[in-house]
Amino acid sequence: MNRSRIRELTFQLLFQGEIQKEIKDEDINLFIENNDINDEEAISYIRDITNGIYENEEKIISIIGSNLKEQWNIERISKINLALLKLAIYEILFSETPFKVVINEAVELAKKYGEDTSAMFINGVLASVVKENL
Repeated sequence: MNRSRIRELTFQLLFQGEIQKEIKDEDINLFIENNDINDEEAISYIRDITNGIYENEEKIISIIGSNLKEQWNIERISKINLALLKLAIYEILFSETPFKVVINEAVELAKKYGEDTSAMFINGVLASVVKENL
């Protein structure tokens, strides 16, 4: 399974977490089982990234908030866009994946799952995050 597909599955799990308001270990296990994920690298990535996001959620939310335009606030962000931003910001800050790859994949996921303006919104916020944090 390639990294793009693993990232997409991780996004789907995070979106589920946005709906449920949390993700427990049982939720991760059930998600892996329901999606027939057998690749150990994929399972490890999904667990590590998901747990890392929740461990650093306060910092990630703060970064999102500080990189929004004046008229925006966290509550206005759709659950899809919020899940994408959490995933991408976590990867930008805590992984060795080049930020250009992270942004490109987040934008592609936004085009696939988000609203008409999601890709542009995600790109703008992440560009600001990179400028401020790297």
